[in-house]
Amino acid sequence: MHVTEMRMLRWMCGRTKIDKIRNEVIWEKVGVAFVADKIRETRLRWFGIVQRRCTDSPMRRCKRLDVGGTRTSRGRSKKVFERGD
Repeated sequence: MHVTEMRMLRWMCGRTKIDKIRNEVIWEKVGVAFVADKIRETRLRWFGIVQRRCTDSPMRRCKRLDVGGTRTSRGRSKKVFERGD
């Protein structure tokens, strides 16, 4: 995601990788926040909204919802740390 973001910022500034301008310089020139930070901020804001709702509200019930009948992943199983107690 970071690579695509940098490509878009370079495109906005009219620069290419051939110009050999450091990423930090591009960030300072444009002055925008990282997309990943904005996404995280929005998720946390939404989580706070859901948490403030009544426990009987549909949003809170969907958070606790257990969806059955999902397909298992294909291929080799994932690595799992199992305690040998």
